[in-house]
Amino acid sequence: MINDILNEADSKMDKSVEATREEFAAIRAGRAQPSMFSKITVDYYGTQTPLQQLASFTAPEARIILVQPFDIGAMPAIERAIRDSDLGVNPSNDGKLLRCVFPELTEERRKEYIKIAKAKAEDGRVAIRNLRRTAKQNLEKLEKDGEVGKDDVTGAEKRLDGATKKHTDAIDEMLKNKEAELLEV
Repeated sequence: MINDILNEADSKMDKSVEATREEFAAIRAGRAQPSMFSKITVDYYGTQTPLQQLASFTAPEARIILVQPFDIGAMPAIERAIRDSDLGVNPSNDGKLLRCVFPELTEERRKEYIKIAKAKAEDGRVAIRNLRRTAKQNLEKLEKDGEVGKDDVTGAEKRLDGATKKHTDAIDEMLKNKEAELLEV
């Protein structure tokens, strides 16, 4: 019973760390990456569709991404979605593909992205702490119901705290790496 609670909390914490990693991937650093387009959705024949499903991406240079739609008819909608996104890029259309040229990051913009990264990291840590609280409440309920002893719950809480620390440290490490990546000129 205790192991089920701890395993469930650990797997959900892993998912929170992975979600934070995906959020960090969407933050632009010095190099342009196709993952920056992962949060963009396009109005494709009346349905909001992820851009990743409508086009392929290539990065021929550090600051250029080429977007090649699978359906040429969706090109105007894709172009509009990229322009309206928070990427700060205006794609140029040559009829077959969209060329997105990302400007150099200014010092002010880098600091702004670091603030965004810190906020996303804090969101990830809060999610992990919420999972810890839920697991701890479940453990206390088991003890209150008399299904397990106090010593078992105390040991399980120590293991839970260890898992929590491991996952929050992983987020802190990702944040440190993202900050270094953003400050790199």
